[in-house]
Amino acid sequence: MKAALVGTDGTLLYEARRATDRERGPDAIVETILGFAADLRAYGVEHLGESAVAAGVAVPGIVDAERGIALYAANLGWRDVPLRDLLAARLGGVPVALGHDVRTGGLAEGRIGAGKGSDRFFFVPLGTGIAGAIGIDGTIEAGAHGYAGEIGHVVVRPDGPVCGCGQTGCMETLASAAAVTRAWAAASGDPEADAADCAKAVASGDPRALAVWADAVDALAAGLVTALTLLDPRRLIIGGGLAEAGETLFTPLRAAVEERVTFQKLPEIVPAALGDTAGCLGAGLLAWDLLSTEVSA
Repeated sequence: MKAALVGTDGTLLYEARRATDRERGPDAIVETILGFAADLRAYGVEHLGESAVAAGVAVPGIVDAERGIALYAANLGWRDVPLRDLLAARLGGVPVALGHDVRTGGLAEGRIGAGKGSDRFFFVPLGTGIAGAIGIDGTIEAGAHGYAGEIGHVVVRPDGPVCGCGQTGCMETLASAAAVTRAWAAASGDPEADAADCAKAVASGDPRALAVWADAVDALAAGLVTALTLLDPRRLIIGGGLAEAGETLFTPLRAAVEERVTFQKLPEIVPAALGDTAGCLGAGLLAWDLLSTEVSA
């Protein structure tokens, strides 16, 4: 878990981290979130001389941002958690905004990160899974039901691996950091090897790693071309653990996307700028937006 105190202009004033320890179960995780938020507010009072005036929280899974409910998160094991109300009660009644982790990270990248100045962008973090955030004029499009941007579940190889969502050949089963880790562990014969190890082996010219990497890049390019065909973004922002490979990823990815486009306009393909602080900063921006809305109302 990452938390921060964020200024009105998106400045990171203080940052802290705590282990999620998801094996403790959903109730314990929720209690940790509430306690973390209370401790953060207390830090602001003691060290910055004032209390936070609003709070934002970003969580994975399915989120009902309007009602402030974390509906479902497979990795955390929770369902229908009224997180906004619980946080507001713990924080003395301050306004609380709830958001989806990837869309919230995309909000930060769009306003103060790699998407700054771009009217249309698509943010795709490559982590354990793959999701996306559709940026339009400084806001993130959530869709009619809050499911917009789930590019990881675009089928790129119908005969591919079975995905947790029930489909086969989803992009995240082939091109996520977790997928590269699985493929490289098998190819290298080292069960402890991960995607970062694969990237290093690619850089050193290991033919097994080059094959694993090329397969992942091909699947990623296929999904991204589907996205840019539908969305026509001006900028495509790639983040998450896999993007830490730098040009080992971006050079072949740009080439693979360019090779696949026909009539589509090729967007800029750039690395995310905010790293793993994007979610914290985005949650802060959600909180400030909430205050702005209340003032204008």
